[in-house]
Amino acid sequence: MSGLLSIFLILAPQAPAPPAPPPATSAPPAAAAPATSALFGSVPTGTATPGLLPLSLADAIDRALKSNLGLFLAEQGVRAARGARWEALGDVLPHLIARFSAVRQKINLEAFGFSGFPGIPTVVGPFNVFDTRVYVSDDLDLKGLYKARAEQRRVEAARWTYQDARELVVLVAGNLYLQALADQSRIDVARAELETARALHQLALDRKASGLVPGIDVLRAEVEARSREQRVIAAETRAARSKLDLARAIGLPLGQEIQLVDPMPSGAAPSITIEEAAQKAFENRSDWKAAQARVRAAEDARRSALGEGLPGLSLNADYGAIGQTLGGARNTYTLAGGVRVPLFEGGRAIGKVLEADAALQSARASLEDLRGRIDYDVRAAGLDLKSAVARREVAERAVDLAREQLQQAQDRFRAGVANNVEVVQAQQAVAAAEEDLISSAYDVNLGRAALGRAVGLAEEGFRQLVRGH
Repeated sequence: MSGLLSIFLILAPQAPAPPAPPPATSAPPAAAAPATSALFGSVPTGTATPGLLPLSLADAIDRALKSNLGLFLAEQGVRAARGARWEALGDVLPHLIARFSAVRQKINLEAFGFSGFPGIPTVVGPFNVFDTRVYVSDDLDLKGLYKARAEQRRVEAARWTYQDARELVVLVAGNLYLQALADQSRIDVARAELETARALHQLALDRKASGLVPGIDVLRAEVEARSREQRVIAAETRAARSKLDLARAIGLPLGQEIQLVDPMPSGAAPSITIEEAAQKAFENRSDWKAAQARVRAAEDARRSALGEGLPGLSLNADYGAIGQTLGGARNTYTLAGGVRVPLFEGGRAIGKVLEADAALQSARASLEDLRGRIDYDVRAAGLDLKSAVARREVAERAVDLAREQLQQAQDRFRAGVANNVEVVQAQQAVAAAEEDLISSAYDVNLGRAALGRAVGLAEEGFRQLVRGH
């Protein structure tokens, strides 16, 4: 899985830490790019079924989009951003409160300084007060309006981050499936090489029994056979681990055994120029759109901080009925308005503006860095894919040559014109050539996936790959 991890660490979005804490007038981004470890985890669902579960590449992607932990966290980031937006709207939208109260009381006027007045008793009551009233209040200022708009931008950024997480989840799940296919192919190759080594060992035994070869040839052939047995064990362990990694990322039930039913896809590199790929990247990549939304949010947050030092308008009103009895209550109301003019707040407004401006400059710098990284991703993916296709063509020819070399070495050994040193060396050459072919075939598909991710079409690319395109 080292190839997948290396290319993923290049293509996964990385949010640089801001040089200063976020301004108090705005909440931190609600959704950030999912961590690498989260993309390789999941929320397992269901119970394991007996036997092997047939799993295709399309099934793996669909399951990952339902259960992958990174995507789940990105979805919760969207919900958190929406919650922060509603909190910001609470400072802008009117507040409406209804209240009903019923009071029965007896008052000692002497306690309030009313005593010694002829004809006025010291104690008044008991009497009842019924009050039914609706209260409306609202604060109108630029600070709250821009803060609400900034949170709306953050919701937009969180949604684009969620779409970007889908791309990454598809990339991870698809490439883990391809990695498992490659490791499964290594098992088949290792077993075939083991059978060849055993046959050559038996041939060496027969020729030694006939007095045609020395015992060192038998020993050499047996050592080679034991070495091939170890490679089979290692290949089987690696394939089992690859399936575990795949099951972990797509949320299969715990303990579920799987069987990969799709072969390793084959095909040429897509016919697209670097310029066309770069244009598609800036049109489609969700992390680019999320970064743009974060810049707009930072701009509105700075405007909100500037609004701290501007006047604001407050409105308050109530309407209801009050009286000693419900039937005798009389309608009353209150209307009040005020203007708040900040004169000196100890530098708090200036501090908020400086913090907001620092966050804005950081967001703009991150956006420009992402612009360069997207161009780098496209060019690097194009180079890697071109190299992988060329290496696969060379590896296919090398396998044919290595097998022909092995056949000739076997014939020379049977004819008695050479010992089995040539045969062992030819076997090792075949093993190396077949490993190169498996690796290059996997690298071609990994390169195609990386290019799809670089242009923002990883999910669509894998869907087309499933359909054989």
